[in-house]
Amino acid sequence: MSVGETGVSSAVWGVSYSPLHICAVKNSSVIMSCTYTYPTGHQIMEVFWTKNPVKGEEPPDLSEDPEYSQRLQYLGDKQQNCTIRLSHVTQKDQHKYCFRFITDIDKWTGAPGVTLTVTDLQVEAPERVTEGHNVSLTCKSSCTLTDRATFIWYRNSQPLTERRDRNNQLLLQSVRREDAGRYSCALHGHSYISPAAHLSVTYAPKNVSVSISPSGVIVEGDSVTLSCSSDSNPPALNFSWFKGGMFVGSGRIYSISNISSGHSEEYKCKSINEHGEKYSAAVTLNVMYPPKNVSVSINGSGVIVEGDSVTLICSSDSNPPALNFSWFKGRTFVGSGRIYNISKISSDHSGEYKCKSRNEHGEKYSEAVTLHVMYPPRNVSVSINGSGVIVEGDSVTLICSSDSNPPALNFSWFQGGMFVGSGRIYNISKISSDHSGDYKCKSRNEHGEKYSAAVTLHVMYPPRNVSVSITGSGVIVEGDSVTLICSSDSNPPALIFSWFKENQSSAVGYGQSFSALQSGRFYCEAHNQHGSQRSDAVTVTVKGPLVILHISVGVICGAAVIITMLIWRSRMKKRKNSLEAQMNHSRPDHDRCTSDAKSTEPIYENVTMNHSRPCDVEVTEPVYENTMHDKP
Repeated sequence: MSVGETGVSSAVWGVSYSPLHICAVKNSSVIMSCTYTYPTGHQIMEVFWTKNPVKGEEPPDLSEDPEYSQRLQYLGDKQQNCTIRLSHVTQKDQHKYCFRFITDIDKWTGAPGVTLTVTDLQVEAPERVTEGHNVSLTCKSSCTLTDRATFIWYRNSQPLTERRDRNNQLLLQSVRREDAGRYSCALHGHSYISPAAHLSVTYAPKNVSVSISPSGVIVEGDSVTLSCSSDSNPPALNFSWFKGGMFVGSGRIYSISNISSGHSEEYKCKSINEHGEKYSAAVTLNVMYPPKNVSVSINGSGVIVEGDSVTLICSSDSNPPALNFSWFKGRTFVGSGRIYNISKISSDHSGEYKCKSRNEHGEKYSEAVTLHVMYPPRNVSVSINGSGVIVEGDSVTLICSSDSNPPALNFSWFQGGMFVGSGRIYNISKISSDHSGDYKCKSRNEHGEKYSAAVTLHVMYPPRNVSVSITGSGVIVEGDSVTLICSSDSNPPALIFSWFKENQSSAVGYGQSFSALQSGRFYCEAHNQHGSQRSDAVTVTVKGPLVILHISVGVICGAAVIITMLIWRSRMKKRKNSLEAQMNHSRPDHDRCTSDAKSTEPIYENVTMNHSRPCDVEVTEPVYENTMHDKP
C-alpha cells in the first residue's frame, strides 16, 4: 500500500498507469496514459512527471528539463487525468517515468511508473540470392512493440505499397534481378525508417551487347575497338569473340589495328559468369575502302567482227560501291559509266581499253584489255621492189600488202585479168617486155577478200625489130629525094637515130627520117639508154628521070587505088618470076645467080603499067621499080 509523504493513509491516494511498459520505435511519439486520485478536501497545487525517482530526493519536473521541455506535453488536468505525450523518443529516453502531484496538504509520487524502451528497426536479409529463388526479409526490433504495428517496406527509398502487412517479414518469391536493391522498413504512421539492407540478386549475363569505337565511318587502315557489355551478377569476367561463326579472341575488348576489308563481317561476343552465359546480338563491321580488283570484261567470248556491237563492263570491289567509272582507250578518255557500248565496231576501235573506278575513298585503274576487231582485207596495194627502172633481164619482186585482221594468208596475182600466181610475193626472174602490163593482187582472209589497184610494170629494153620504110609522094623525078623512115620497138622509145650507107663508116644522117638523094644501100641504127640496134639495109636505085618506089597516090585516090595496087602487085610477082626464068635461060651459065654469088648492084625491072587512071595520072615513059634484094 502506498502512503503519502506525511504519513497519511493511501486509501484514497493513487496513480494508475496503462501500460506499465512501453516499447516505442525511435523517433516516434509515446503516449503515457495515467489517472490519479487523492483524498477529499485536498486541493491540487502542482502536477508534473519525473523520471527515475530516488527516495529521499525531490524529483525534478521534466517539463523544466531542456531535453524534455520541447518534447513533453501534458495532456491531463488537475483532477484525475495525468496523461502525457513524449515526442521524438530516442535511446536516451529509456527510463522509468512517474507522475507526481502536490496538494495543499501533502505530496504524492505514483509508483511503479511507466518503463519506456526505445528501439530502432533493422532489416535482416541474406547478402545475396540467386535469380529464381525465394527470399524472406525481416524487419526486426529490440523489443516487442507496444502498439500493433503495420509495417511498410521500401526498396531503394521507394515504398513498396503492395507490401503493407502486420507481419514484419517480406517474402519475395521467384526473385528477379529487378528485386535487387537496398531494402528498409518502417511502421505505418511513424517517420522513422530503418537503415537499408542490400539484397544482391545473382544471375547469368543478360542484355549482352557490342559497341564499336569509333562510332563513325570505318575506313581501311583505321584502328577499331569492339567492347562487350553485359548485365550480370556477379559481373562477367569471361568474354569470347566470334567473327561469323569463328572464334577470333578473348577479353571484354577486341581491338583491330590497321583494319582491312577482310575484317568486314558480323561480330558477336559471349559473356560468361558462374550462373550461365549469353551471346550478344551480331554487329556488322562495315569497312570502307577504295576500289580494288578493278577489271574489264567483254560481253561474249567469241570473235569480234567489224560491224558487231560490243559491250565493255567495268567491275570493282569497293565499299561503298563505286558509282563513278571512266573509260580510256590507250590514254585517251572515251566515255563514262560502268558499261561502255560500241555499236557497229570498226577496226579503228581496236586497241587497249581500261576503266577507272572511283568512290569517295579513292580510285584505281583496271588492267588493260585488248579489243581485236576482225575485218576483211582493205587498203590492198602492190609494191615493186626497188624504185628504179626495170630493165629487161632484171629480177623483179611484187609484194602484196593489205590491212586485215587476222592477217591475210591467201594472195592471188593477176596480169590483166589472167591469174599468174599465188603468195604474198610474186617473183619474176629475167623479166622481159612480155611481162609489161597491169598487175594486181587479191588478198583474202576468213572475213572476205579484196583486190588491189592495178600497178603497171614498165619493162625497159633496148631497140629491137629495127626496120626502114620508104615513103614517097607520087612520081619521083631524078634529082628529087627519097624519104626513108626508121622504125623500132624499144622502151623507152628510141629518140636517137643514125643513118648509114653501106661501105661508109660515117653516118650520113640523123633523125627518124632520112632523105636519100642518090642510089645505094641504106640502114638506120636506133638508140635509147639501154642499147642500140641496126636495121637491115634497103636499096635505093635511081634510074631514068623517075624514081618509082611504091607510089602512094594519096588519100585522094581512095579505095580504088588501093585495090588497083593489090592487083598490080600480084601480077608483077608472077611476071617477075617469069622474067627471071627467061633471063636464067638466056644467060650464060657463069652469069647466072648461084648460091655463092653476091649481087651488089640493084636490079631494075621494066614494068609496064597499064591500069585505070582514077587520078588522071598519065605515064608515058618507062617506069622502073626499085627492088630490094637481100642476098644471103
